[in-house]
Amino acid sequence: MTFTVLKHQIMKKREPVSHIMTKNVFSVSEDALLKDVVGILRINKFRHIPVTKGSSITGIISSTDINRLTFGTLFENQEGADDAVLEMLTIPQVMTSKPNVIEEDTSIKDVAEIFAKENFHALPVVSGKDLVGIVTTTDVIKYMLEQY
Repeated sequence: MTFTVLKHQIMKKREPVSHIMTKNVFSVSEDALLKDVVGILRINKFRHIPVTKGSSITGIISSTDINRLTFGTLFENQEGADDAVLEMLTIPQVMTSKPNVIEEDTSIKDVAEIFAKENFHALPVVSGKDLVGIVTTTDVIKYMLEQY
């Protein structure tokens, strides 16, 4: 019985991020409108959205990036100001270019270490150069909670 428990623990340490990542990930093209990205983030309650050119990832936009640009939460009745800012800027001007990415076979433990060391809350997951998913700190926390 001890061997079975130990074997299970070793297998869990090597479990790939593909087991917890979001596979049907929303992404936007670099030439999409910034206001459309804001709509996607708000409607779907996402905090991060990868930016692609074809099937390759070129950036990531977070809700924090958008909040830095908009005034809606600071001033009442200033929605027009938000629209003006969003129309002036493009996605490449706002996104984090060349974001850190991980391969789908990266272990969940390694992803947790990246989140602990860096100031990231989401990592795009790739297979080669193609975007295949996204993993967030919430995904890792939920996984860890399932272990107890």
